[in-house]
Amino acid sequence: MGNPVHRRRAVTAGVAVVVAFSVAACWNGGAGSGGSPAASGTHASGRTGTHQDTASGPGHGLAAAESGLLPWHLPRPLSREAVVPGQPGQFVILGGLTSGDASTADVYTVTTATGKVRGTGTLAAPVHDAAAAASGGQALVLGGGTPVTTSRVQSFPLRSLRSRPGGPGGPATGTTTGSLPAPRSDSQAATIGGTVYLVGGYDGSKPDATVLSTTDGRTFSTTATLPVPVRYPAVAAIGGRIMVFGGQAVTGPHAGAPVNVIQEVDPARHTATIAGTLPEPLAGAAAVTVGGELFVAGGKAPAAGQGTRTVSTIWAYDPASRKLLRAGQLQAPVSHAGVTVAGSSAWLAGGEAGGSPVNSVQMIRPNRKFGTAGAPGAGSPYFGGKLLVADRGNNRLLLLNAAGHIVWRYPSASSPRDPKRFYFPDDAFFTDHGTAIISNQEQNETIIKMAYPSGKIIWSYGHPGQPGTAPGYLHEPDDAYQLKNGQITVADAQNCRVLIINPNGTVARQIGTDGMCVHNPPSSMGSPNGDTPLADGNLLVSEINGSWVSEYTPTGKLAWTVQLHPVSYPSDPQQLGPDKYLLADYASPGQIVEFSRQGKILYRYHPASGLGELNHPSLVEMLPSGVFMANDDYNDRMVAIDPATGALVWHYGVTGKAGRGPRMLNTPDGFDLLLPNGTTPTHPATG
Repeated sequence: MGNPVHRRRAVTAGVAVVVAFSVAACWNGGAGSGGSPAASGTHASGRTGTHQDTASGPGHGLAAAESGLLPWHLPRPLSREAVVPGQPGQFVILGGLTSGDASTADVYTVTTATGKVRGTGTLAAPVHDAAAAASGGQALVLGGGTPVTTSRVQSFPLRSLRSRPGGPGGPATGTTTGSLPAPRSDSQAATIGGTVYLVGGYDGSKPDATVLSTTDGRTFSTTATLPVPVRYPAVAAIGGRIMVFGGQAVTGPHAGAPVNVIQEVDPARHTATIAGTLPEPLAGAAAVTVGGELFVAGGKAPAAGQGTRTVSTIWAYDPASRKLLRAGQLQAPVSHAGVTVAGSSAWLAGGEAGGSPVNSVQMIRPNRKFGTAGAPGAGSPYFGGKLLVADRGNNRLLLLNAAGHIVWRYPSASSPRDPKRFYFPDDAFFTDHGTAIISNQEQNETIIKMAYPSGKIIWSYGHPGQPGTAPGYLHEPDDAYQLKNGQITVADAQNCRVLIINPNGTVARQIGTDGMCVHNPPSSMGSPNGDTPLADGNLLVSEINGSWVSEYTPTGKLAWTVQLHPVSYPSDPQQLGPDKYLLADYASPGQIVEFSRQGKILYRYHPASGLGELNHPSLVEMLPSGVFMANDDYNDRMVAIDPATGALVWHYGVTGKAGRGPRMLNTPDGFDLLLPNGTTPTHPATG
């Protein structure tokens, strides 16, 4: 999409033991550089989130999870670190385990809006696998490994971080403020009403089932005793209770393996009971309560045979049924990550994948626009709809449901005869209230309209494999749309014109002059590759030569034009508001840009590295969920980006690997969204 051929060609765990505990068995088993946000979205317009939905009341179900991989990262790979909230919009990372399996004492502050990471001091001693909580303006770091399991309680000041480093006294230094009743690591902490509870863990050889409570990190009381002692549990508080999900068995026949028990601690009654079972055993997962909803994410689960695998599933805990409901998935599987809440989101920092520390940061928040927990497709940015993908390199169209399953494809064994020799689908859009699809085949020099779902061709224009300028001919057609009056508009890129074609195949209007490929509106244009219909009947046209975007009336009169200097190859502009427009920059690294008619850049998403980096994106549109969906052509995937955070919140395809196998694409070059009522929300001005 938006990429004529003359430019395109120039771009060149091991095995595991499954531990499925019954309740009785549970009782018996009781026994990087680069913290700089150079890859982040630029919020030039002060953009804020547009979809901060949280879980609603009883009877409405739990919101699904919006989960995203941030375009920025930690200064270096780190796992098993302690994380607590800092000043508003920040979280603080304390200690952890580095790539060399060494404990660190470093303390970092992360600003979530920009990804800026700065060193703010050191702990009194290096530590990993410690529990942590914010209390009284201090971060309490409880126990941990050094690598020997310790009983040390460390305190680090949080109130003074706003002015550090460089403020009075320079970087802060943690202090040893107390001691646990016994050495303890691999535990987690939860806070209720100013009291910190320490749950799970072991002393270096045997489990510690005691649930401890403290308000100051100096004195500790016993609250309860877990019926199933575990290390590496996922722990979070909700409704005055502390929920303990899974963990790793320390003793017994399954020592070292994940367990599937859910335990509940009631501090008011000083009790701990078994509350249920997980859908699968988990250890090293993250549990967090955000927006009134409790999520369990990632962790290690048993692999087929022996060993474990790192998982990406996000579960929502339903206190009423005491069950976990599938709510979405992390964009990158991870275990042993630090997790905390800052603002309206939970943040997973670092962790491990495949047994090695990572430097990624991921976010989770409840978002009803991403669906309902437990429903098919929960966590999808197009929940309830179906996504049409023009899989150009595979010469096919695919229709995906919200769960990412293919529910229709063209061509198929049951497709009717195709006299136009379907090839090189550059775009595909639903028309006629979802009963037909129009698609332009750029290098086949054709436009076809087919009935959906039969696939029968009901209209066509152009001659297969024969470029030309004469009536009935095209040369690399791009962005074919059907207008509400039944006419077809198309950017005829190599002929340097936009055509409006009548249903009978005659040309109603031509904008531009054949063969004159320079920007001189309204008489000529430089290789147009986008011609989006607008609500007032005008057309929004992008030109490759010179990076121009222009608006024309249906009669060919120029309404306005602007040259976008930060954009090297504008592709398929869309209108978002009265003076707000969106387009993809078909480049490597590519970018997503919002701009005004005056050429002011309102927002840019342009990571230069990592999984968020785009490689020749050709079309970007805003979905009803408020996220940007884009073809990431040369990365062989579809992606969705949350403009409020710059997070990659969904993808389909294997990044950088073309194929026809399950969940694989080959240079996807167009897409459309169809809702159950037959509407197409990303291009409502079409027919």
